[in-house]
Amino acid sequence: MADLTLTTFNWVPDAPRGFVRDLRVRWALEEAGLPYHVASVPFEDRGPAHIAHQPFGQVPWLTDGDISIFETGAILLHLGGLSEKLMPTDPRGRTEATKWVFAALNSVEMASLPWAMSQFMGHPTDTPAWKFVDDFLKLRLKHLEPVLGSREWLAGSFSVADILMADVLRPADGFDGLMDHPACRAYLARATARPAFAKAHADQMAHFAMADARRGA
Repeated sequence: MADLTLTTFNWVPDAPRGFVRDLRVRWALEEAGLPYHVASVPFEDRGPAHIAHQPFGQVPWLTDGDISIFETGAILLHLGGLSEKLMPTDPRGRTEATKWVFAALNSVEMASLPWAMSQFMGHPTDTPAWKFVDDFLKLRLKHLEPVLGSREWLAGSFSVADILMADVLRPADGFDGLMDHPACRAYLARATARPAFAKAHADQMAHFAMADARRGA
C-alpha cells in the first residue's frame, strides 16, 4: 500500500479557502480511494525545509515513500499511475488524458486565472489591459465549449484531466465567467457534483477552520 502524505499550508486567509491547490490532490485521492495523510507547513514562514520540497515556496507537494513531487499536474499524473480510477489503462486513453492535463494547465488556466484575479482585485473593465485578459479567456472558452459539449468526460471515463480542467474553470465561474458557455458550465457542475469533490472541499475547509481555532481567530 502506498505511503502517501499530502502537504499543504497550516493556515490561509479566507479568500483562497476552497481554492488552495491541495484540493486537486485531495480530490484525486478521494476518487481513487487511496489512503493518505495530511501534513502542513507554516503559511507565514516558508523556510529551507519547505523550499527543499517546493522550490517556489508554494503548496501542495506529495510524498510517496521517499519520492517527493510538486506541481499538481505532476502529482496527479503520478497518482494516475497508482489507480485505474484516475487514468485509463489503454495507451490511447492515457494519451488522451495526459494531453488534456497539459491543456488544462497550459492553455486554459493561463487564461482563466488572470481573468479571475482581475475580477477579484476589482480592476477596471474599461481598459485595454482588461480587454486583453477578457478576450483571451473568451477565446479559450470558445474552443473548449464544443469539446465539452460533445463528451461527458475528457478522456472517456473520469480522469485526472477532469479534476484539473474542472478546477481551473472554477475561479472564472465564481465571477460568472462561464455564463455564455453552457457546455463548460454543465461540465463543471457534473464534476463538482461528484462525492469525492464534495469530500475534498469539505476537508480543506475544515483544515483551515481548525487552524483558525488554534490561532484564536
